[in-house]
Amino acid sequence: MEKANNISMVSIRRLPKYYRYLEELMDRDVSKISSKELGSIMGFTASQIRQDLNNFGGFGQQGYGYNVKELHDAIGKILGLDKEYKVIIIGAGNLGQALANYNNFGKAGFKCIAMFDKNPKMIGLKIRDAEVIDSDRLCSFLRENHVDIAIIATNAEAAQEVTQNATGCGVKTIWNFTNTDIEVPEDVIVENVHLIESLFTLSFLMNNR
Repeated sequence: MEKANNISMVSIRRLPKYYRYLEELMDRDVSKISSKELGSIMGFTASQIRQDLNNFGGFGQQGYGYNVKELHDAIGKILGLDKEYKVIIIGAGNLGQALANYNNFGKAGFKCIAMFDKNPKMIGLKIRDAEVIDSDRLCSFLRENHVDIAIIATNAEAAQEVTQNATGCGVKTIWNFTNTDIEVPEDVIVENVHLIESLFTLSFLMNNR
């Protein structure tokens, strides 16, 4: 979407929250909702709701509000959730296994097709439907299989090397769960999930409330 280039990342990062809340409303058989009602549930102002959604097109009708299912489906399409994505996890330790076992990824269309690790004791095991493969075979696997996203769940020391291996063999999207920043080529998208930074933020809020 060309227009998305001019939309702030703050608005973009709120989209998944809209999607989740709308899904909860559908589960409660709510069929329509106003921007004021939705804002009250989510902790946003009605004007913020309208501003965010107007970035992505015309939604809702004055005097009626939003059709919950239509808005949910539209946001899902904007997020690309109308497609299926093939995912690999590099690092089959506790974190990698927890990610592989998280059922909601599969429900949302993100299918883990393989895991990679150097530990001989892990190689050959299956975590759900994903076999743990020797990391030395990463490049050949990527050449033989289309992979949309590589999840990095190694220790921080190995993160840059495995990222270079993955991107060097064709991966264009990285989800980084290590507690370190990684360098990627300009044409590669990376999303960092630094768990320790989130915990530090929580610590600050605890001590400054």
